[in-house]
Amino acid sequence: MKIYHNTRCSKSRQALQLLQDKGAEVEIVEYMKTPVSRDELEHLITTLGIKPYDLLRKGEKIFKESYKDKSPDTYDWIGAMIEHPQLMERPIVVKGAKAVIGRPPELVLNL
Repeated sequence: MKIYHNTRCSKSRQALQLLQDKGAEVEIVEYMKTPVSRDELEHLITTLGIKPYDLLRKGEKIFKESYKDKSPDTYDWIGAMIEHPQLMERPIVVKGAKAVIGRPPELVLNL
């Protein structure tokens, strides 16, 4: 199992703790320190079954300042998340061919 984790995010910390409490072996990817590649992000989005726009944290300052007027369907949102990883919703937990966004954190238990 792999968690795309932001140590500064309480929901991400809660999700990780839930998994650890259940005894899950978890590989932690601190994507703020080591950003994901375009290929990896595209794979995550496909596995989640969502559009890139749906993975954005629209409440982030950088989104409001630089991206709120961009088209949800045609803008390169993957490029925006690579350039500004804080735009990526978190946590994302992947197990095999399944993935969930841990909002609320208890959703990670579905894996």
